[in-house]
Amino acid sequence: MANKWSPDSWRGLPVAQMPDYPVQSVVEDVEQQLGKFPPLVFAGEARQLKRSLAQVAEGNAFLLQGGDCAESFAEFHPDNIRDTFRVLLQMAVVLTFGAACPVVKVGRMAGQFAKPRSSNIETIDGVELPSYRGDMVNGMAFTEAERVPDPERLLRVYNQSASTLNLLRAFAQGGYADLHKVHQWNLGFVEDSALGHRYQDLANRLDETLAFMAACGLTSENAPQIHETEFYTAHEGLLLNYEESMTRIDSTSGDWYDTSAHMVWIGDRTRQLDHGHVEFMRGISNPIAFKAGPTLDPDDMMRLIDTLNPTNEAGRLTIISRMGADGVEDGLPKLVRRVKNEGRKIVWVCDPMHGNTIKADSGYKTRPFDRILSEVRGFFNVHDAEGTYAGGVHFEMTGQDVTECTGGAQAISDANLQDRYHTHCDPRLNAKQSLELAFLLAEILKENRGTEPQRIAAQS
Repeated sequence: MANKWSPDSWRGLPVAQMPDYPVQSVVEDVEQQLGKFPPLVFAGEARQLKRSLAQVAEGNAFLLQGGDCAESFAEFHPDNIRDTFRVLLQMAVVLTFGAACPVVKVGRMAGQFAKPRSSNIETIDGVELPSYRGDMVNGMAFTEAERVPDPERLLRVYNQSASTLNLLRAFAQGGYADLHKVHQWNLGFVEDSALGHRYQDLANRLDETLAFMAACGLTSENAPQIHETEFYTAHEGLLLNYEESMTRIDSTSGDWYDTSAHMVWIGDRTRQLDHGHVEFMRGISNPIAFKAGPTLDPDDMMRLIDTLNPTNEAGRLTIISRMGADGVEDGLPKLVRRVKNEGRKIVWVCDPMHGNTIKADSGYKTRPFDRILSEVRGFFNVHDAEGTYAGGVHFEMTGQDVTECTGGAQAISDANLQDRYHTHCDPRLNAKQSLELAFLLAEILKENRGTEPQRIAAQS
C-alpha cells in the first residue's frame, strides 16, 4: 500500500458493500454539493474523543457505544432522538457507578444510515430484487423502483444528521443530561422492573452519593460535570464517497478529519487490507475502529493495526469484537494475547449483538437477551484470563418500546416479536432491556473491581 494518502486515494482499489449507482454524473454532482457543506463535527471534538479513548486504552475509563442498527428517514423525530439519548445516559450513569470510572459516551447516531448485507439479492415469493442497504442507499419497500440506489439520499442523510447533532448538543449541554434527572429516571426503572430488587442497592448507593456531593456543595448550579455531559457520534464508514466528501483539512493542525462523525469504523466485511475502506481510514485523524469477527486471523489483525495506527497512538484505534456467545472464549484470546505481546495500545470493545442473530420460529430475526449477556460475560472472562483490559461495550438499541430481542425481565417471547417489530435491518434492544443490561453489567464490573488489571476501572 502506497504511503502517499489523499481523501480520494481509495478510488481505484477494490471496495466491498458499495452501491452501484445507475447514473455516475448524478453521483458526482451530489459529492460536489456535499464537499461544500459545513462540517457536521469539528476536529477539536474528534481530538477530545481520542484523548478520552486514550484513557480507556490505559484502563482508566470505559466506552459505552450504542444506538440504532440503521437510522431511517421515516422514524426521524425529535422524540426518538431524545429517547435513545436518554437511555444511553441512564446506562452511562449505572456503568459509571458500577465501574467507578469515567464512561465515554458514543452514539450510533447522526450518520448510521447504511448497512452491509450478506447477499446482494433479496428474494420474496420468487421475486428477486437488490437488497435493502439502508436509507442512505435505497428504499426498504420491496419494489424495483425503491431498490435502485439513489445518490440524492446522501444529501438527506447529511441534513438529517445535522439536525440530529444539533439536538444532541442541546440535550448534552442544556441541562437535560443533569445527573439528578438521569438518576430519577433510573429510580423509575428500578420501581417498574420485574428485577428491581436486584438493582435497588446500586440505586440507593447512588442516591447517597448524590446527597453527599450536595452536602459538600457540589450541585447542578456550580458543577458543570453534574449539569452537562460530553457526547460523541459514530457510524460505520461504509459509503466512502460520502466520507470523502465530508473530509476536510483542519486549519489548526493541518491534518485531515472526516467531519461526518467523531469516530468511524470499518465493518467485518470491509476490513480487507488492500481494499478501499482500510485505505481511506488510514489517512484520517479521527479515532477509528474495525470489527473483529471469528474469521479474523491474528497476523491479518496485526497488519491492520500497523496500517491504521503505525505510531501506536493510544486512543486512535479500537477493535470491536463480535464473536458470538458460543465463540468468544475460543476466538478472542488469540487476538487479545497477540496485541498484548506486541505492545499495541488498543481499546477492546465487545459487540454482543451481531454474532447472536438468529431466525425465530415465527420467521423474525431476533437476538436472545441471554446470548447477548453471555457474550459480554465471555468477553470479560477472556480479558481477565489474559491480564488485559476490557474497555467497552457496543450495543444496537433504541429508546423505543420495541419487541425485537427476546428475553430479559420483560420476558419477550417469539410470539411477542410481531407486536412492535419496527427495525429496518437488525433487531435492537429496547429501552428496558438496554437498562437492564447496564445494571447486570454494573454487577459484573463490581465483581471484577478487586481484580487486576480491572481494579482501576472494573472492566467493560
